[in-house]
Amino acid sequence: MDKPYAAGLAWFRRDLRAHDQAALHHALRHCRQVHAAFLFDTDILEALPRRDRRVEFIRESLVQLDVALRLLGGSPRHGLIVVHGRAREEIPRLARQLGVQAVFANHDDEPAAIVRDAKVRGALADIGIALHDGKDHVVFGRREVLTQAGTPYSVFTPYKKAWLAKVDDFYLRAYPIERHASALAPRPEALACDAPSLQDLGFEVTNLKDLAIPVGTAGGKALFDDFLQRIDHYGSARDFPAVKGPSYLSVHLRFGTVSIRDLARQAQALASRGNEGAATWLGELVWRDFYMQVLANFPHVADEHGQGHSFRREYDRVHFDHSAKGKALFKAWCEGRTGYPLVDAAMLQLNTTGYMHNRLRMVTASFLCKTLGVDWRWGERYFAVQLNDYDLAANNGGWQWAASCGTDAQPYFRIFNPVTQSRRFDPEGKFITRYLPQLAALPPPVLHAPWTARPVDLEAAGFVLGRDYPMPVVDQDEGRARALERYAVVKTAKAD
Repeated sequence: MDKPYAAGLAWFRRDLRAHDQAALHHALRHCRQVHAAFLFDTDILEALPRRDRRVEFIRESLVQLDVALRLLGGSPRHGLIVVHGRAREEIPRLARQLGVQAVFANHDDEPAAIVRDAKVRGALADIGIALHDGKDHVVFGRREVLTQAGTPYSVFTPYKKAWLAKVDDFYLRAYPIERHASALAPRPEALACDAPSLQDLGFEVTNLKDLAIPVGTAGGKALFDDFLQRIDHYGSARDFPAVKGPSYLSVHLRFGTVSIRDLARQAQALASRGNEGAATWLGELVWRDFYMQVLANFPHVADEHGQGHSFRREYDRVHFDHSAKGKALFKAWCEGRTGYPLVDAAMLQLNTTGYMHNRLRMVTASFLCKTLGVDWRWGERYFAVQLNDYDLAANNGGWQWAASCGTDAQPYFRIFNPVTQSRRFDPEGKFITRYLPQLAALPPPVLHAPWTARPVDLEAAGFVLGRDYPMPVVDQDEGRARALERYAVVKTAKAD
């Protein structure tokens, strides 16, 4: 095809791979020469803690991306250009320095990213450079799956049905890169340097390597290959935090070191042959698209500063505990000191590793906003800082689901009992004692609720409640009763 641009820039963001990458593909198809760049955006970095596994994950993944681009380009002179600064300043500056006529990027539907891209688009237009963007991080985004009335879905089940009815080989096919790779341009000498170190970026080394978290496209591929060997049992294994049930690919989906199309294509192929585990997992990928389109179509759920309102606006009438007591309860929750072992172990897992099992995300969220009566937005913000796989759409959607104020959320009267959940999904306490080893001294029947242990059992274990493990900060039944009273304002509002 005739290429309209002499030179273009592929701007990598949440798509850190050199295969099946939409923006890179379109740049290569439309430009005779293509440069590839990643920006460490200070507008994002300045808001993060100085020890942040996500920054280290990105930095290490960029090393692999750079190698992949050099191989595609056919020489060490090719590779990734890495810059550091504010997007609205650095991307136009780089584009002008490289002499490109167009910049290609993939959509990001987070409110802050939309504002950023609008500023970059305007700055590029001022110097006569176009910004082209398109879909890459979802199978169906924005307004691609609509109701018969032409409106976005707000209930998951009919959305999933429509998603599955629409998806086909066209939507899941890969964007070819290799056949167009001859258009990759060598980096100018002045820009041919390695990615900056964490220290150069103002960050410290984390425990990412100690945790053996796989990074980059190689890490994503290894995790998916491993998951495919056990995907048959996903449906039955995924709810047990001590069992290797999930795919562990969420951080790779977040930063695009894997292709959502590749994952969905393989899951669909297995599901079509009757693999129930693959069908269940494909449904989780559909949930991801669902929350992305909620964020894109219902902007009141989150703004560019991370402040959100309930999807179901009447739930903004619920009064959470913002007092000193509420703040103390929130602190105990954050630090894993609530006296409920499953909740505390889950929070310690999050604080230690940046990961939390999906069922435990539901349990801890319900416990915070319902049993403790603490504002769900506080928990949402805490997860946003701690989670390696933090994604605004999924995090906001999950918290609103737990708080019963979101799309297709659980009923307000459904309140997880962490003891019941613990006994059902961690019956032997294997997960709990991994993060709370002091509880291993207790008999299995009571380690889920240590305050119920007989004095003789505590004495035999040399275990002292309040010293070795805290007493519960709240009685579950009392917390449930207060939650029902708190949410009664919604019922009253509907009656009015």
